[in-house]
Amino acid sequence: MASPGPSSAPAIRSTRRLAPAAPNAAGVLPPDLLFDVLLRLPAKELCRLRAVCRSWRSLTSDPLFAGAHAARHPGPLLLAKFRDDEARVHIVDLSGSVVKRIAGPDGHELLCTRLHLACVASKGNSCHVLDPATGAAYALPESPAPEHVNHENSRDPYTFFASGRVASTGECKVLRVFNRTEFDAFDQQQLFEVFTINGGVSNAQWRARQSHYLFVEANNAAVVGGVVYFLTDCAYDLMLFFGVNTGIHPDCIASFDLGTEEWRRDIQGPISSGLSMDGANATEEYRSIWHKLTLSELKGSLVLAYHRRHQSLDLWLLTDFERGLWVKEYSIQTESAIPADEYFVKPLLVSDDGRLVIFLASTGLLLIYDPRTNSFSEVEMRRLDAVGLYTGNLLSLQGGDIV
Repeated sequence: MASPGPSSAPAIRSTRRLAPAAPNAAGVLPPDLLFDVLLRLPAKELCRLRAVCRSWRSLTSDPLFAGAHAARHPGPLLLAKFRDDEARVHIVDLSGSVVKRIAGPDGHELLCTRLHLACVASKGNSCHVLDPATGAAYALPESPAPEHVNHENSRDPYTFFASGRVASTGECKVLRVFNRTEFDAFDQQQLFEVFTINGGVSNAQWRARQSHYLFVEANNAAVVGGVVYFLTDCAYDLMLFFGVNTGIHPDCIASFDLGTEEWRRDIQGPISSGLSMDGANATEEYRSIWHKLTLSELKGSLVLAYHRRHQSLDLWLLTDFERGLWVKEYSIQTESAIPADEYFVKPLLVSDDGRLVIFLASTGLLLIYDPRTNSFSEVEMRRLDAVGLYTGNLLSLQGGDIV
């Protein structure tokens, strides 16, 4: 077999050669050797080493180097907000080590996103977008869309936000929900608006969109493939408590397409269909479902998580939206691993080796479940307030425009 010619060299080297060092420069590594040495270091150290000199900053910020580093250090990395630090968002790895800290506004919650950006928001209608790579920050406008200016919801706002990337265009959009001003204000509609993060200054305003005919639980949403999925509001549980059966099931799921900015048809989850409301005990079990479900994304699919307290965690993957087909991907025994009073159990990701990362919101813990050994381990870190996935590159100084 003939030996490979020069064309088989890695593309990153053949695309752009580093400038040769000055001859006889004392203490200066050859460019190729410096490239290889820095490539081995984690992103946390490289972010610090950028301050050494301009040439190192230029090298570590080069898109070719950033791409090669990402391939060598595939992650995953998490966006984390700790309970003892209200102002900053942290980039952490699965060992619990902090890779980078990003300044943000006080009193804001981190949205559970899967983006190269971080979004933090308050219930009082404030939302900021942060770029962890560049440190850039942008406050979204608080003023409502013109169609919603005179609505009671927008005058005394109680808001929720969700953010995701449109699969077809790559645009990042934020969905804002003006909730009812009072929990039992059932005569008020929830108001929905969309903002395009990287759409340019000319598009920097909220756009009013159609309300959904059901009340959605806006604080328990998941974005998958550019679609925001919502569970129904627990207000329907309250109605059932007072003897009003609306026919709305706790695992009924609404979905809003960020690309078309329209609602899709509702789909029914797989949980409530196996239960009845014949008798007080059966009704109580049925009602309890509202407080045991969460939505998330795993392996590119929508996941409905059902935490049976003291028993198990069942994860159902939506395999066919049009036909409403679900497959139970996991049924995990959780008696000793997840506290019985844990009300919000959210799977975050499946690692390359098959381990499942799970966030426990009420206790602020991050667990890793290994299906090969049927065992749990806890990631050693401070108590979390919220967590999401970071899909960007910390070495890139050429992140996408925020506005």
